[in-house]
Amino acid sequence: MAKIIFITGGSRSGKSIYAQRVAESISGARTYIATCPVIDKEMEDRVRKHKEARQSASWQTIEEVTDLAEALRRSKESEVILVDCLTLWINNLMYEAEQKKKYLDEGVISKRCDDVLGVCSDLTGTVIFVTNEVGMGIVPENASSRLFRDLAGRCNQRMANHADTVIFMVSGLPLYIKGEKII
Repeated sequence: MAKIIFITGGSRSGKSIYAQRVAESISGARTYIATCPVIDKEMEDRVRKHKEARQSASWQTIEEVTDLAEALRRSKESEVILVDCLTLWINNLMYEAEQKKKYLDEGVISKRCDDVLGVCSDLTGTVIFVTNEVGMGIVPENASSRLFRDLAGRCNQRMANHADTVIFMVSGLPLYIKGEKII
């Protein structure tokens, strides 16, 4: 089974940069699984900057917005896989369900997380998951936002429970919640 590192925190807390540093501290082939759909110019610029930041370390990039389990399977030859990020994956699954007029609930998200973790059990090396901690603020005023918060919270709990290491990022600093310090 792959070693699982779970990195969470607020927006712009340094999660992605820290995750990349951790990944690049591990020798071997690296795959970056990007879950962010490019929907506008600003997002296009962000994606470009992320790709440029990984150029010198010989990353393979897979862009996959919904089928995370399959993207992990396609990365099986890598020593380290960085998935950035689970909250965008949840957003994409919600959008897909809405387009298909299906309801997404915590049970479905738990199943999707279990599928991802099942693939991790067949992998060797290290898988790093990045996510946002979205449940620390006010209760959202609309049902869709509350559903997103609940689904992200369920996913984060499921993944953190199975992780070997859990790190909470605060202002660019890692706070180790579970497991041994890595870097």
